[in-house]
Amino acid sequence: MDTHSKKLLLIFNPKAGRSKPRGPLFDALALLSENGYLVRIHRTTAAGDAAETAAREGGDYDLVVASGGDGTLNEVISGLSRLEHPPLLGYLPQGSTNDFAASLRIPGDPEQAAAAIVQQRVQVLDIGRWNQRCFAYVASFGAFTKTSYSAPQAAKNALGHFAYILEGMKDLNSLRPYRVKITADGETLDGEYLFGAVCNSTSIGGLMKLDPGRVVLDDGKFELLLIPNPKNAMDLQNLVMDLLNQNYDGQGLIFRHVSQLHLETKEDLPWSLDGEYAPSVPAVDIVNCRGALRMLL
Repeated sequence: MDTHSKKLLLIFNPKAGRSKPRGPLFDALALLSENGYLVRIHRTTAAGDAAETAAREGGDYDLVVASGGDGTLNEVISGLSRLEHPPLLGYLPQGSTNDFAASLRIPGDPEQAAAAIVQQRVQVLDIGRWNQRCFAYVASFGAFTKTSYSAPQAAKNALGHFAYILEGMKDLNSLRPYRVKITADGETLDGEYLFGAVCNSTSIGGLMKLDPGRVVLDDGKFELLLIPNPKNAMDLQNLVMDLLNQNYDGQGLIFRHVSQLHLETKEDLPWSLDGEYAPSVPAVDIVNCRGALRMLL
């Protein structure tokens, strides 16, 4: 190994995917070490720790690698986004659902993900800013947002995406519309919606899949998907069919590519940012930070 070893900070969430064996993660770290990285491991101890560590120490490293679920990745990205010159970012998925990894085609096996990192292929990504918080791939509200963080961890581990879908189906009986006014790139959408998502990803909570051909991760645009409140059984049927068939231009759905939006509501509207809960606020500004992140994929 040469004397110019690259410095790597691994921010590792020991609670993520707890049922998974640690052997593959050890193999991943061995592979990174063999490829010239001097590895320091930081184990997170509480919510917010990953973000604080990334912000405080990230600038001293050539590469910061998040190891955990999408929530861990979200925190690391939030921390790095505070730096003027953030280092490269890598991701070793360890969570029970890894939507962001799936959308970037990052292998679920940590050693394979590490093998991709050492290839040094840099992918520039947009990230989102939701008021003062960051999100890597989705900010959503309404019907299915609860499912992200209400499925018990054990069920998530055992069932993966099925846990989400089962929770989502239970919600169908108690679906409630939210009255919101959205201004997106100059267009005003004022109505009642069951669900809304602003995403830069091809998968939302394991429930919806967006066509990879339609999602460009570094174009300065988000995909905005709104599900209007169906007025009758026919509307509901069309809506479900459009979702199942991924027909996002169907009459049942609203689908746009937007770079920023402003949302106002008088309702109690809980949000989910990359699967993490965000409390209701009367007004939300969402901005696409184009090319803010450089990942090794």
